[in-house]
Amino acid sequence: MRGLAKVRRSHGAMELVDRDRPEPAPDEALVEVDYAGLCGSDAGIYEFESAFERMDLPTVIGHEYAGRIVETGDAVSKFAVGDRVVERPIRGCGDCYQCEIGESNVCQDAVITGVDHDGAYEQFVAVPERALHPVPESVPQQHAAVVEPTSIGARAVIENSRVTAGDRVLVEGPGPIGLLTAQIARAQGGTVVVSGVGQDAEYRLPLARELGFETINIAEEDAAARRTELTDGVGYDVVFDTTGHPSGLPSAVEEVRKGGQIVLVGQTGETTMEYSPLVRSEIDLQCSYASMYDDFERSLRLIDSGAVDCETFVDDRFSLTAADEAFEAFLAGETCKPVFDVSELHG
Repeated sequence: MRGLAKVRRSHGAMELVDRDRPEPAPDEALVEVDYAGLCGSDAGIYEFESAFERMDLPTVIGHEYAGRIVETGDAVSKFAVGDRVVERPIRGCGDCYQCEIGESNVCQDAVITGVDHDGAYEQFVAVPERALHPVPESVPQQHAAVVEPTSIGARAVIENSRVTAGDRVLVEGPGPIGLLTAQIARAQGGTVVVSGVGQDAEYRLPLARELGFETINIAEEDAAARRTELTDGVGYDVVFDTTGHPSGLPSAVEEVRKGGQIVLVGQTGETTMEYSPLVRSEIDLQCSYASMYDDFERSLRLIDSGAVDCETFVDDRFSLTAADEAFEAFLAGETCKPVFDVSELHG
């Protein structure tokens, strides 16, 4: 079978490689992948950011996917051939302190599908039963491929934020996690605004408006004036920084009201700012990373109910057989959530 792999430690360097069909271990199921998404971390691998130096190349990438079980190991009891599934791709070790107390999303020894071992940009993947999540019949398979990034937004909003009905919410960054976070915050009753920069003007901010959100292009508009207009001069109750850019946190401090909350979802690297205003305004600074079982379960329900609009959100214009086009469009802000039909690799 063929898979799309990162093959060199440089920008791009994605090639189709041959792989043997995996043999599932006793506690694994063999999943045939139907659809797989492209996300920010996949783009980070494409650019080969420093966080991915640990990868043992060549590695087939991709961790957001939906598929069907075609074979099960002898010890698998919760799933059967034909079941539709998604994977929770950050696999905790089960033994460290964080795993023992139910915080496997921050496991000390976690391994990640598509980074530490071959991922979903190929026909078959062997997955431990404990990492699989069932997909209800009412959720289309293409939409199920978006469950994993939705779960990140669900954790950020439902588990880690204070968003309640009537709250004024700003989501910085109209990328995939940003627009999913915005939809979930709206489902929680928030009045949500989405901000972006110049390169977001062509595709991502218009997509946010199509999804029903007020938007701000901070490259062209006066953010302070818009904040005054939209919050009666008070500031936003909750600001989610999903930008992954050093400007995200300093900007959030300007936008949040005194006594409000900032939730950091994007991974910035480094930023420099004065922290005294955070203390003097008693700002609640909360981090949110990855997701767990209940976040996946909530996400499937949000998608099923239409609160998360996958029909509008998913971009199916791209192919794994010409993947550079999708990655370069993603990095340029010309798409938001490409989802690939993996069956194209079967030939």
